[in-house]
Amino acid sequence: MTDRETLVEKRRDDYGTLRITENGEGYRFLYFGEQTEQSCVFMADPSWLEYDYTRAMLLGTFWCGRDADMTLLGLGGGALANCLVTHFAPRKVTAVELRGEVLAMAQEWLGLSTDPRFQVNVGCAEKHIAAAPASCDLLFVDLYMEGGLSRLQLQAEFFRHCQRALRPGGVLVINQWQMGDTGLPYGAALLRDLFGGDYLQVQVEEGNIILFIPAIGDPPLTLGLPAMTAWAAALEPVLGYSLKPYINDLCRAGDNPGPL
Repeated sequence: MTDRETLVEKRRDDYGTLRITENGEGYRFLYFGEQTEQSCVFMADPSWLEYDYTRAMLLGTFWCGRDADMTLLGLGGGALANCLVTHFAPRKVTAVELRGEVLAMAQEWLGLSTDPRFQVNVGCAEKHIAAAPASCDLLFVDLYMEGGLSRLQLQAEFFRHCQRALRPGGVLVINQWQMGDTGLPYGAALLRDLFGGDYLQVQVEEGNIILFIPAIGDPPLTLGLPAMTAWAAALEPVLGYSLKPYINDLCRAGDNPGPL
């Protein structure tokens, strides 16, 4: 929390403190604990994505297209869910959020969408995804706690269940932290063992690395820059920002083997 932010709401649950702050520029922020800024929402347009990593995650929609069933593991402030419902014509968007108070605060203070295609299930992401084989076309994994990366994002069995949750043609999108300045995600060795080196990844300014992994048995995702650039150009007037920088930085995981 900076000096320019004022406290709007503060609550506690079984996992710690949750705070909502706002600044004088129309933004509200969700904090886990005292220091961990988890989400940012522009209240004049709650579908606006402020963070680079959430914008980069949108690339997953390129391979899935319209009328997709989308699942988000981790709701946060809800900006990504709002954006998907507003701009990407899904059939359904389902978010799974561990903390009921996070959902309540997003509804009360952060402009969470009330679109009938969007629903939130309060519960454990691990249990939900293990019981949901072939349930979605696009699966976003963005699981963090106050101390950082959720333990699930370093567990092979969890990622196996995530990939099994995809239908043919589906895409798994994972938000991981970078391991130092290696250009590799924290779970790089585990991910390479599970998925090989042909999945796509992009590093963003905040230090996150976003991974794009196809469904079981599917070929590697296409890295067709002309088609992706044209797609991004058509979206730019709608979104208000460009996805081209993330497309330009996409690479195969195997192209950056690093010190595994």
